[in-house]
Amino acid sequence: MTEDDQPQSYLRSPEGVPPVRVLVVDDEPDLAELVSTALRFDGCRTATAADADEAMRVARDFRPDIAVLDVMLPGDDGVRLLGRLRAEHPDLPAVFLTARGETRDRIAGLRAGADDYIAKPFSLEELLARLQAVLRRTGRLDERGALLTVSDLTLDELTREVHRGEEEIELTPTEFDLLRFLMQNARTVVSKSQILDRVWHYDFAGRSNIVEQYVGYLRRKIDTDREPLIHTVRGVGYVLRPPRASDSGG
Repeated sequence: MTEDDQPQSYLRSPEGVPPVRVLVVDDEPDLAELVSTALRFDGCRTATAADADEAMRVARDFRPDIAVLDVMLPGDDGVRLLGRLRAEHPDLPAVFLTARGETRDRIAGLRAGADDYIAKPFSLEELLARLQAVLRRTGRLDERGALLTVSDLTLDELTREVHRGEEEIELTPTEFDLLRFLMQNARTVVSKSQILDRVWHYDFAGRSNIVEQYVGYLRRKIDTDREPLIHTVRGVGYVLRPPRASDSGG
């Protein structure tokens, strides 16, 4: 398979962002597993259920970001199940799957509160694209992408708040931009030149020591008296990663 033949990834989360959680409810085990496998391959976490009661139990622990619901289920159908799910998980987006392809059935599903409606048989690529569209339309992907998390360090791009555990950490605008770049590339070594280009936006010729200076500022605020997250890779650059048992410093 060539690079151009690789399937497009629709729902894979960036580094530092938890994967999208998808609840798949269908009483056809083979179809549920097929959909779940495709979603996991695309970087999602999945949970499955075969009927409405099981779906309610699973959702309480799993807390899905979106649900894929078969309309024809034993017991409560998908329409009634969606009402039950939203009673406990308000604003949960949902896509209906059904063998009914007629217009009146699609309209009934949408009126019941579904965010989209796909008739069987369907392509997995179409389902992934539809799920991405629903998540973006409802703001779920934007909300997820705005919160970066590495270990107990969190950065909210919308509120510009940073926490290490329960402690809020005050950063200058440049420190915030540097930390965001390191978190967006968590576990990946980035060079001083990359940092200068992405944080300062131009070539700071002869001033690469400014990177060392600001990394030092961050370390004092982020890592002092804690397991270090920011590490120096000598001769290469810096990496932000979760603590490992073998870490004894940066």
